[in-house]
Amino acid sequence: MTSFLESAPSRRTGSSKRSTRKIAIITAVRERRSVGLDDLMRTFGVSAATIRRDLADLEDQGMLARTHGGARTLPAAEVPVGLRDAQHRDAKTRIARCAATLLPEGPCAVAIGGGTTAAGVARALMFRNDLTVVTNSVTTASEIGGRPNLTVVVTGGVVRGHSLELVGALAESTFSAVSVGTAILGMDGFSAAGGATTHDGTEARTNSVMVRRAQRVVVVADSSKIGRVTTAWVADLSDVDDLVTDDAADPHELDRIRQHGVRVHTVSVPR
Repeated sequence: MTSFLESAPSRRTGSSKRSTRKIAIITAVRERRSVGLDDLMRTFGVSAATIRRDLADLEDQGMLARTHGGARTLPAAEVPVGLRDAQHRDAKTRIARCAATLLPEGPCAVAIGGGTTAAGVARALMFRNDLTVVTNSVTTASEIGGRPNLTVVVTGGVVRGHSLELVGALAESTFSAVSVGTAILGMDGFSAAGGATTHDGTEARTNSVMVRRAQRVVVVADSSKIGRVTTAWVADLSDVDDLVTDDAADPHELDRIRQHGVRVHTVSVPR
């Protein structure tokens, strides 16, 4: 388990530095159950006012609860997409590029789910020709929707604030009405014991429909998700053809996943 001090961010500037600090605060609070304001100030080398502002933002997002002189943990909460983008950024970029190479040459249709890694796959594919992308991700649609070389189909649905995914009956109806060669999904957990899982039940049901309508299913997940089981089930390992992750993933867990017939692709990430 990452220690409190190891979670402290490297020196960066602007919003990236603040996002990294917030992620480290969330990690510290979850690991220690409660953290004092003085500890946070010493660890990050910032003022009390800065820490209080970060804690107020994280409390507003349901990530923790502020206390007199610090913060305490809440039941497991999903990290918002705006902060998740700063986590494991290099690994996610390399995973996305690798996943993009798994699509066949020539005209094809691909479904791309939500999450920062799946959005990275969409960016890696944005210069392909003769590609139809069906997505329930507001982030992905906004990034590639204007590309003249792509046909982009966006589902309807209710927007999940944490992930900016469209979920529910309208999204499920759209995925049920199409067939795609490949579905690419990011997961909050992927393990031999639990299969593919996510935090939200409605999101999980939408993703399950996507899985059923695809000839091939590719899960993209950085090493922090491997071996992890979260609340809502999406798919069994028998439903997944390929997993793309990074080389920091637990090798024993990857072996167990391979034993279920999943092809595992690992990318190297400098450390």
